[in-house]
Amino acid sequence: MSEVKWIKITTDIFNDEKMTLIEQMPDSDSLIVVWFKLLALAGKSNNGGLVMISEKVPYTPEMLSIIFRRKQTVVELALRTFEQLGMIEVVDNAILIANWEKHQNVKGLDKIREQNRLRQQKFRSNKRLLIENKEVDKELDIDIEGNATNNVTIPYKEIVSYLNQKNDTSYKSTSRKTQGLIKARFNEGFTLEDFYTVIDNKYNDWYKTDYIKYLRPETLFGTKFESYLNQQTTKQDSKWVDDFDKI
Repeated sequence: MSEVKWIKITTDIFNDEKMTLIEQMPDSDSLIVVWFKLLALAGKSNNGGLVMISEKVPYTPEMLSIIFRRKQTVVELALRTFEQLGMIEVVDNAILIANWEKHQNVKGLDKIREQNRLRQQKFRSNKRLLIENKEVDKELDIDIEGNATNNVTIPYKEIVSYLNQKNDTSYKSTSRKTQGLIKARFNEGFTLEDFYTVIDNKYNDWYKTDYIKYLRPETLFGTKFESYLNQQTTKQDSKWVDDFDKI
């Protein structure tokens, strides 16, 4: 992606209370220089305010120290300060400029802004999925210890087969992790029809979008299962489900 050749700085930037606080700190001049260099680097990356050296590799404080020609301790102090003041977010070591759009000129950037919005949405979604997956692992550990089986015969095969036919995938109903997720939801009182509904809801949401890749057991059957079940969505023709039940 081509870099943004300029960033927008308002003339009253030093009247901002955050800048006033920074100016009272030791090495304040260096911190302010780091801030402007960080904005310029985000513009060069042109990735929705993400400061990345490549699509998958974020800049580290050591890298920024070299690029900005500042001591690493100063860069680290600057990043901590900016994060505390809500000027940046740091997620999995990746720096994201908060409210990035305000640093760009509005004219001629409608398309770029939309691309940036989608990238930030995807970035935050991936962050949430990482958190959910960690919670899923905890759920599995609890489930494996033998909590609340309720003596219910759980239709693992039916659920996974429905998902596979819906999205032309080949997930295994015998997967330990998938069974753990399904069992956890059944222990909470959800039914086979609830699983069908969740799969339908998210298929309708994500079909022909980049999010279709998240139509998978660890996303659908995790901690957001109930919210997926109760979301308002356009209901798919029930004939598909009826036909599936006859298989």
